[in-house]
Amino acid sequence: QVQLVESGGGLAQAGGSLRLSCAASGGTFSRYTMAWFRQAPGKEREFVAGISRGSGSTYYADSVKGRFTISRDNAKNTVYLQMNSLKPEDTAVYYCAATPRIFLRVQLFSRSNEYDSWGQGTQVTVSS
Repeated sequence: QVQLVESGGGLAQAGGSLRLSCAASGGTFSRYTMAWFRQAPGKEREFVAGISRGSGSTYYADSVKGRFTISRDNAKNTVYLQMNSLKPEDTAVYYCAATPRIFLRVQLFSRSNEYDSWGQGTQVTVSS
């Protein structure tokens, strides 16, 4: 399994921006489908964004569409989450996830049990 380490979390004001990074090691990064999930206190972990291996197609939760952008740099073994127009409800621990599977159905990107490797998480706090 690939090892994942997130960074870039912190405190931001509503309307501000943060960029999360997830560095991967121990595998051929370009062969992994990657995703970001988040978990707020007292809530279940939820899908935020995913990016496919190969074509780099991207998918987003409706709650972040138009504000967040997921991207990957295979040369740097890193996936990013650019978060703009942040809202207090974006406050959560953000997790990076990876799987070598190719998802033939878009719905599979949002299922946490489809991913084999997880990072330790990075806290994002948005103040109003």
